Amino acid sequence: MTDPFARHALLFVAGFVAGTINSVAGGGSLLTFPALLSVGLGPIAANATNTVALIPGSFAAFLGYRDTFAHDRRLLTAMALPSVVGGSLGALAAMRVSDQTFARLVPWLILLATTLFALQDPLRRALRARLPPTASDAPAPPRAHVTLALFQLAVAFYGGFFGAGIGILMLSALAMMGVRDVHRANGLKNLAAVCINGFAAVAFLLGGRVVWMPALVIMVGAAVGGWGGAGLARRAGQVAVRRVVTAVGVGLTAVMFARGL
Repeated sequence: MTDPFARHALLFVAGFVAGTINSVAGGGSLLTFPALLSVGLGPIAANATNTVALIPGSFAAFLGYRDTFAHDRRLLTAMALPSVVGGSLGALAAMRVSDQTFARLVPWLILLATTLFALQDPLRRALRARLPPTASDAPAPPRAHVTLALFQLAVAFYGGFFGAGIGILMLSALAMMGVRDVHRANGLKNLAAVCINGFAAVAFLLGGRVVWMPALVIMVGAAVGGWGGAGLARRAGQVAVRRVVTAVGVGLTAVMFARGL
């Protein structure tokens, strides 16, 4: 795509739709990352640019939930500290591989993210069913916090390396910890996402991998979509939105496998 206006329009629309669906379902990266590839960015540059473009949305979501988890410092630390370390290491790892290697990984990464996105509701129901009826948000034992921190380190590494699909992994881990308050779980997830994306973005910026104009266009589109398009997405319903995003993810995976990216 050579026309600058067409490129920017595509990125704005991708950002708008991603911001809209993120307000009710998540999964916006499954749209913005391929859009960056389609306007000519290499896989690693597209990944880095997409990470930076996600930061305002993640930070806004974090601010909206910041009062839901401030009292539990151990759980906060178990989510935040591994996210900083893992997100940074994942981004550094992504910059050490070649575009050709990353390109070969991308179809598998999108397939993984799409699968996680499609299975998030059944997974949550299965996790809730395994918890006893009396399970509450009572403090978990120290060993459970260590286990959560180790799991979060792995999730954060993946998030820094690629990123799509990390939300459902984090919510699943919190459910297994017995965190049943959906607002508290989302608050902790958003905190971790800020840490992962923020420190990964610093690594990408220092490595010179971010293309600023596409990042800014997606940021604006996502902000407009999150503010103005959320009502439309809510009227459509989470089920319909998730079906659309899953279909897009499956289609993108098939196309990328067929083309070899």
